Amino acid sequence: MTEQATTPKTEDTKAPALIAYHVPERSNAPWTKIGAAWDHKDGAGFTLQLDLIPVTSGRIVLRAYQPKDEGKESA
Repeated sequence: MTEQATTPKTEDTKAPALIAYHVPERSNAPWTKIGAAWDHKDGAGFTLQLDLIPVTSGRIVLRAYQPKDEGKESA
């Protein structure tokens, strides 16, 4: 009898709580999305996944995730 592989629930199965951006020191430079963070079930922390790691000076800013309203049309 073969065992069925079960896929554990990961961060990829739910929306992130926060989005990570790199903010350069220059005030007029655009913010670059570099990753996301998911809250832990116990509410005591976050898992941070960075898709890019900044090599220039600046800060990493975490902002609340705002899903886009895809069904909403602009008037």
